[in-house]
Amino acid sequence: MKKILLIIFAIGLNFNLFSQEKIAKINFETTEIDYGVIEKGSNGIRDFKFTNDGNSPLIITNVKSTCGCTIPKKPNKPVLPGESEKIQVKYDTNRIGLIRKSIYVSSNAQNSTVILRITGKVTNKVNSTGLEKKSKSLIEEEY
Repeated sequence: MKKILLIIFAIGLNFNLFSQEKIAKINFETTEIDYGVIEKGSNGIRDFKFTNDGNSPLIITNVKSTCGCTIPKKPNKPVLPGESEKIQVKYDTNRIGLIRKSIYVSSNAQNSTVILRITGKVTNKVNSTGLEKKSKSLIEEEY
């Protein structure tokens, strides 16, 4: 009887060693995008690409930014193991100044919250001489 119990225990131990826990793993190509120096009104859309390196479907449950000037967009469908997707981020480039924003990505992955960052600087449009463009000359403004 002891031998039978020992054999059953050994078989059960083997099943536990070979069974894998079903986990989604989110792996971003990069967690920070630098816009560099861009002109006011230019394209503010950037993509954070990621892959599900786990063995279970990845579900992005929430994506939120630190301010209303940054609008993130998440995939609506689960990302299957081995597949890639993107989090699209749109920054309002009509705001002149430094860009330092964070985007929080929540999911069912092993690392359930990931922080993405965007940086850069938005400037006024400049002409070839490096000076700001004016709609009128100083003489025209007086008249």
